[in-house]
Amino acid sequence: MLASNAPVYTAKTLAQALQLRADHPEAVLLAGGTDVMVFLEADRLEAPAFLNLWGCEGLHGISEDGRKIGALCTWAELKEHPALPMALRACARTVGAAQIQARGTVGGNIANASPAGDSLPLWLAADARFTLQSLRGRREVAASDFFLGYRKTALAADEILVDIQLPVQKGELYYKKVGTRLAQAISKVVLGAYVHQEGGVVRELRVALGAVAPVPLRCRALEEALVGGPVRPELAALVHQDIRPIDDVRSSAHYRAKVAENILRTWLGSLRGC
Repeated sequence: MLASNAPVYTAKTLAQALQLRADHPEAVLLAGGTDVMVFLEADRLEAPAFLNLWGCEGLHGISEDGRKIGALCTWAELKEHPALPMALRACARTVGAAQIQARGTVGGNIANASPAGDSLPLWLAADARFTLQSLRGRREVAASDFFLGYRKTALAADEILVDIQLPVQKGELYYKKVGTRLAQAISKVVLGAYVHQEGGVVRELRVALGAVAPVPLRCRALEEALVGGPVRPELAALVHQDIRPIDDVRSSAHYRAKVAENILRTWLGSLRGC
């Protein structure tokens, strides 16, 4: 049972949602609710009001070419769309159980901004852009500029995340999640990576990790060392220059640091000869 008596404002159209957001900037956005409900029942969320977006027209669906994903797209939709990169579909299959996948939304995962959010490193690796909208207009924010701090984002108080834009890619995306189980478990370390090689030379590389810092982050030292040269798995150790893991109930900082290096070394090793 919802443990809150706060008012709930429901939007059926994007225009209604934007007006309600402007009128009630204090309201907590409610999409699939898979995190919000848990926080409420655990007495970890105080909300003066809610803005329910679940049935809002204009925020659902995935474009035919897979380059535009509505913020209310569910994980169940994501994992079945043939035009999306395999890495994104693989990620969707590790998010919770079937019930969570049917209700949880991509936009909710992004806006929630948990450093352990399963999909967040992939958006960084894919060089995705997030479309934010308010009554003042629309703007696009690069995924790399969106996550500002622990559960803090570039969303203004009157804005709503409406979609995710994926650029055309020459290379391949890669995804790896390490948790207590493959699914139905919060990430201990999660990797999203993108590489484009030509003639054995790394031309473009984006490596992002989650659950190893207050925000999902790019591994800039590793990227800079590898771009313009051959794949060198031993350079995976450079990841320690960027990550800042902590000890918590799920894992230790030492474990996270070691696993981050190991999964990067394994992935880079798999790229040799590609």
